[in-house]
Amino acid sequence: MGFIALIFALMVEQGRPLPGDNYVHRWASAFADLVRGASDAGERQHGVFGWFFVVGCALAGVVVLEWLATLLHPVALFVFHVLVLYLTVGFRQFSHAFTQIQLALAADDADDARRVLERWLRNSDPDEDADRPRREAPVAEICRQAIAHALVAAHRHVFGPLFWYILLPGAVGPVLYRFAELLARRWGGTVAEGAARVAEPYGAFARRAYRAIDWLPARLSAAGFAIVGNFEDAVYCWRGAVAAGTAGDQRALLLASGGGALGLRIAEPALEARWAAGEQGFEWQGSEPDAAGLRSAVGLVWRSVILWIGLFAMLTVATWLGR
Repeated sequence: MGFIALIFALMVEQGRPLPGDNYVHRWASAFADLVRGASDAGERQHGVFGWFFVVGCALAGVVVLEWLATLLHPVALFVFHVLVLYLTVGFRQFSHAFTQIQLALAADDADDARRVLERWLRNSDPDEDADRPRREAPVAEICRQAIAHALVAAHRHVFGPLFWYILLPGAVGPVLYRFAELLARRWGGTVAEGAARVAEPYGAFARRAYRAIDWLPARLSAAGFAIVGNFEDAVYCWRGAVAAGTAGDQRALLLASGGGALGLRIAEPALEARWAAGEQGFEWQGSEPDAAGLRSAVGLVWRSVILWIGLFAMLTVATWLGR
């Protein structure tokens, strides 16, 4: 049932895209802010309590609703899975902005593309605060940032929740992933401490928890980019990023593998500097991104989706035959 529910959810999303500021997202964000307001006293342990309370309530709600749907009718259970997947997995939550950037660059309107990119990236990435569009950024920089964030968004909106949907029973997997990402984004801000910026104490655990939950899915997504793209260059960049000391940074691995698979330099200058300054210096001599690179990135994402959906279908068939 899970595979068929996924296909139905993706079809529904293509016909009726889920708005980024939808009712469920607003409710979840408001609930997270309410819990933080009631429990944040500036200590890390309070963030641990808040994280487990929010995620526990969300998962308990999903388990109860799924149990009620099971008692009601198998069709009700199927509809419930489709609804959960529709709310947690999908392209259209980020692809609309990417398409607008493509259209703006095709019309030679770099200013509009820059404005769309800035709106898209605002509060979108819990791991990187520095990679934001600058005023008068050249077209190559706009394309680089658009491709980089599209690959990361594809992982976080599609591949990450899909992995946990396959791994965990029922519909709790994608809900766990989406709430972990939400809390890392809303609670995992930074504050100034001298000349550096450090994570806020309350959100420190939310960041660590999300990175732990995302550890394996991020590497599978990076492997998918390598398989459906330029495998040799993707593996070379992946190994270089690991050798340079960024193995614990999921976002860095996604950009390394995705950039190698596309043959493009899509990592921000600060990350490239970290790679070059590592114990075993690594420099990727890829091409500068352009409008054609945007189309290549779309193809890479779609091929990755076909790859993982195909593997999910094979697992489903194998399960049916094993009964």
